[in-house]
Amino acid sequence: MTDWRPCSGPEAAASRAALLRRIREYFARHKVLEVDTPTLGTAAVSDVQIESLEVGRSQVSNVPLFLHTSPEFPMKRLLAAGYPDIYSICRVFRDGEAGRRHQPEFTMVEWYRHDMGLEQIVDDTTALIAAALADTAPTGTPAKFAYRDLFRDATGVDPLDADTGALAALADQELRDTIGGEPDDWLDWLFATIVAPGLAKDRLTVVRHYPASQAALARLSPDDARVADRFEVFFGDVELANGYVELTDAAEQRQRVEADVRERKRRGRAVRPIDESLLAALEAGLPQCAGVAMGLERLQMVHDNTDDIRDVVTFASPL
Repeated sequence: MTDWRPCSGPEAAASRAALLRRIREYFARHKVLEVDTPTLGTAAVSDVQIESLEVGRSQVSNVPLFLHTSPEFPMKRLLAAGYPDIYSICRVFRDGEAGRRHQPEFTMVEWYRHDMGLEQIVDDTTALIAAALADTAPTGTPAKFAYRDLFRDATGVDPLDADTGALAALADQELRDTIGGEPDDWLDWLFATIVAPGLAKDRLTVVRHYPASQAALARLSPDDARVADRFEVFFGDVELANGYVELTDAAEQRQRVEADVRERKRRGRAVRPIDESLLAALEAGLPQCAGVAMGLERLQMVHDNTDDIRDVVTFASPL
């Protein structure tokens, strides 16, 4: 018999509602405008590490339709059109993501602040997390590390100089065959299995300046082009937020998208239509800004002291 019951009870729903209220209160105090963006679109992200859900073809235009993985692209179009600081709280969808910390459908809090550099947006993010968690917030000052230093101390390997051989030397042959020959895949695996488990369990940790190969839509650091002005915030080994100073150069962004498309083809992954509206917005002029994406369910897991995302959602995904 089908189990029709929800995963969690009204206490979890009340906790979520309180989190949302405190998040909106924080943005209201800082005069950040809440905006609404489309969930359905005709383009999708090119990022090799993210898979979009295709939901069929339009009966009107016969083009493929995709559920968004983030409100990022339309929010940047709003910024280019003259909007002030903005935020969105919405459901997003990513194929192939399931487990104790993942669901293919989840809630994202995403925001953009004008004229903020890396340190400013990091402080804004940790302040929002503290405000949202309220009396359950970690009391210690957030620890801040450079990705390179943290990775090198934990693994003995320099992530900016090491080739695949040096990275894969920390694994057995079966795992080498599974992960393959891409350095970034090895960086991700080593960070998740060796670096992140060693992060402080009682406070937030900020990891800054990820390798340029993992820049995505982030600006490269003006001080060192080998790294991006990108950061992530962790509580223990749980990633809560990912942010960066935004890339505003339309030509460079197009080059990155085209490189993603080539890499998708090489790996045999689905190639999705490029979002030309985003690139047109960048050409028109995206103001200097920084943005952050934060998973609401992950934040509630910290607040409610659980390590299973199903404890904080009403219904788990059937996918």
